[in-house]
Amino acid sequence: MPKTFTMPRAAEPLLRRQAGLLSTLQCEELGIGREVRRRMVKQLRWTSPARSVYDTDPVPLGHRVRADWFDHVARWRTWFALLLHGPDAIATGGSALVLHGVSGLPRDFPLEVARQDRSPRRRRHGVAVVDYSPFPTVTIGDRKVARIDHAAAQTIAKLPRQNALAVLDDLARWHGFSPIDLVALHDLVRCRHGAAMLHELFGLVVTRSESPAESFARLSFHDNGVPPDDIQALIVMDGKVVARVDFIWRLPDGRWLVVEIDGVGPHSSPQALVRDAPRQNQLLASGQVIMLRFKPADNDKPGGVGAEIAKVLAAHHWKPGQYTGAGTRIELRSPAPTQ
Repeated sequence: MPKTFTMPRAAEPLLRRQAGLLSTLQCEELGIGREVRRRMVKQLRWTSPARSVYDTDPVPLGHRVRADWFDHVARWRTWFALLLHGPDAIATGGSALVLHGVSGLPRDFPLEVARQDRSPRRRRHGVAVVDYSPFPTVTIGDRKVARIDHAAAQTIAKLPRQNALAVLDDLARWHGFSPIDLVALHDLVRCRHGAAMLHELFGLVVTRSESPAESFARLSFHDNGVPPDDIQALIVMDGKVVARVDFIWRLPDGRWLVVEIDGVGPHSSPQALVRDAPRQNQLLASGQVIMLRFKPADNDKPGGVGAEIAKVLAAHHWKPGQYTGAGTRIELRSPAPTQ
């Protein structure tokens, strides 16, 4: 009869925090010996993605069905990097941003750690060991992590432009970065390789961007010469707020072009899409709104969603800067009753 194994209760908080990963040292401290670990891997109940690291959930990352899949993958990669290089590894760059809870990183963000003793170590399994000049750290759990401003400075110049903007937007909206803080962050990255492409992005940061997909779309609008007149605008009819929409443009004929990015934030669930349908019908029935909806993946097409919007706006003879009265509240007239 095969031996049974029950995960020690003390392992549960570690597994939640570390996306199902354990190091050899942690296993030993939990009383999970070498023979048990070997048996679990042999039975395919665990995997060992690298020497000294065990994954207690052997389902491949790409096949796990979970609502927070992207965040889970980011945490898995981050903890893999840290456990691979031992308890003295310091989370830096993208790994540190993940532990700070910052969104906007690409799925394959560069993995890196630093050593507390600054000793040179070779790259292992795609994880770089970096040696930045001394930088401030904070402690998250039992790990030293680069302070959030330095982690961002270490990372954003290495990212695609849309991800760099998404990270900056997230810092401004959710992590309390004021305009002064952003200026200080800009100063931290000025001398880094790849910083030249960041200068314009700091001028595009807004605190009302609610998701990376919205940041990606807004950058696409900017690149295609069609910056929105406003974002996250409230639409009011008969004194009642009927919708809050992602992006708006005022057309020369007085109507509004409204663009929504589905599949993110408040539009992410099937129930939300069902709730969106009546309000969309109400807006369209007013005759004062043209509405277009896009999936986040639509921004991956050549030119992104901005190229599509540029065509629509050109057909309506829209020009940037013509409308200067954009605010967060738009009053629509109720449609006249039919006779």
